[in-house]
Formats: sequence, C-alpha cells, structure tokens
Amino acid sequence: MRLENKVALITGAGSGIGRETATLFAREGARVVVVDVNDAAGQETVSMIEAAGGQAVYVHADISQAADCAKMVRTAEESYGQLNILFNNAGISHINDDNAETTEEAVWDLTMNINLKGVFLGCKYGVPALRRAGGGSIINTASFVALVGAATPQIAYTASKGGVLSMTRELAVIHARENIRVNALCPGPLRTELLMKYLNTEEKRQRRLVHIPMGRFGEAREIAQAVLFLASDESSFVTGATFMVDGGITAAYVTPE
Repeated sequence: MRLENKVALITGAGSGIGRETATLFAREGARVVVVDVNDAAGQETVSMIEAAGGQAVYVHADISQAADCAKMVRTAEESYGQLNILFNNAGISHINDDNAETTEEAVWDLTMNINLKGVFLGCKYGVPALRRAGGGSIINTASFVALVGAATPQIAYTASKGGVLSMTRELAVIHARENIRVNALCPGPLRTELLMKYLNTEEKRQRRLVHIPMGRFGEAREIAQAVLFLASDESSFVTGATFMVDGGITAAYVTPE
C-alpha cells in the first residue's frame, strides 16, 4: 500500500475531492484525520472509511480560525502520534462571487478567509508537525483559474487561488531542505456539488465545457488519484509544482513564457 504507516489530515473531507481522497488514502493504508465544518458529512466519511476496514477520526474545524487549525493538527498527533501528509483542500465558491464591480466586500473577505487564509493557517500549524515527523508532503488545492481567467466571473475565487499558488511556491522553497514537500494541485472544472451549484444553468455549464479539450467535467475521484501521487513517496523529487489535472484546459489557453 502506497501510504502505509502514514497519517494524513484532509480539510473539506466531508464531500467532493476531500471525501474521495480520504477514502482512497485509507484504502492505501493511511490513518486519516477527517476535517470539515459539516459534522454529519464529516462523520459519514469516517464511517465509510471504518466500514471498509480503515482508521479515521473526525475533527470539526473552521479553517479560517487559527484555534481550529491548531486543534486539528493537535488531534492528528494525539490520535496517531504523527502527521505525514497535509491536504489543505477545503474551499468555497460563493454564489454571489462575480466581477469586481458587483461582488460585495463581504463575499471577497469570506472567500479569502477560507480559501487563502485557511491554507496559510493549515501550513502554520501543520509544518511544525511534519517537521516533528521527519518531513512529509503538503498539498494545497489551487485551481486552473490561478493561471487563466474564468469564463464566468468569480473574482474573489480566482484571486484566492492565485494566492494559494504563489504561497505554495514560497513554502516549497523555504522547507525543501527539511524534507517537507509542498505542491499546488490545480483541478480543472469538476462535476462536484461546489461547481455545479455555481454553474446552475445549462448556458453556464456550456461556457465552461467549450474551453475543455476533453469535452467533459472531471470527476472528484480523478483528482484524488493525483493527490495520492503527490502525497506518496512516488513524488519524492516533486516540490513547488503546479500540478494540473484539468482535461487540457490550460494547455489550450496558457502561452508558454
């Protein structure tokens, strides 16, 4: 098993990419700390893991709050003795996130607090734990929109994911000699509740699909497989990477420097 004897903490593990990754990690031998603000969903993920013979514990945490991030990392070490993998995955795409003129300041602030500050706080408390474990892997969920503008305006989301990408690069450089790898996962448009709630009309969905060379939305399980690679020792020489899993969308629209 690719994650045997590893302990992984996953935020936003109650649904979507987080849940798919949590269950996959458990099948690959990891003990999983499931983090979410939705207690019922988080507990359901734990139950799914346990029903399949894996080990998991649930922690309620609002990742925009420092005390909660400290608590989730502390729970990992208290429950399983170490932390080897940190997947800063939780994020939001607000229904009222639009262009710069129409997006309310409160929507901007909420998006930044969860999508960007939440990753910062995860690393703030997670890095020392990984150091205590002798190193490990951090995967931060960014997005393809960190590299290209979104066809449907979502200014706060796009800006927050650009920040995650930049922060990941700096963290990778700072901690490379400590055996701590830090990579940014950049999914393309996925068939998840988060995106489908935002792309709530056929017109909006088609505006996204026309830009994807593969002609379809990705699935959360496909992203989980990419996270598994970045979490495992198979990616031991990979750090500071912008890891695209996007159906070819950025290949079609990003001009090489």
